[in-house]
Amino acid sequence: MTLRVLFVCSRNRLRSPTAEAVFAGVPGVETDSAGLAPDAEAVVDAAQVDWADLIVAMERRHKAGLAQKFGARLKGKRVVCLDIPDRYGYMQPELVALLERKVGPLLAG
Repeated sequence: MTLRVLFVCSRNRLRSPTAEAVFAGVPGVETDSAGLAPDAEAVVDAAQVDWADLIVAMERRHKAGLAQKFGARLKGKRVVCLDIPDRYGYMQPELVALLERKVGPLLAG
C-alpha cells in the first residue's frame, strides 16, 4: 500500500519542497507539498488534504492553520508537527538531516 504524505509550511519555497524532494524516492511513499500563505508557490487545497494519508506540518502554527482552514476534512487524518523553524535554505544539508531524522520514523509506520 502506498502512503501519501503532504508536507506543509508557510510559502512552499524552502522546507516543504525540500521534504517533498527528499522523500519522493522512498518506495511505497508518494509526496506532495504546499503552503498556507496566500502567496505560497502552491497553496494547500482541499484536494491535497483529501489525498493525503499523513500531513506533516513544519510548525505548530501550520498545524493550527490547517485545522482552522480544513477542520472537518482532517477528521481521521494523521497530522503531525515537526517543529522545524523557517531558517533553512532549500535542500540545505542540515534541513535534509533534520527531516530524515524526524520524518523517517513516521514513514516506517
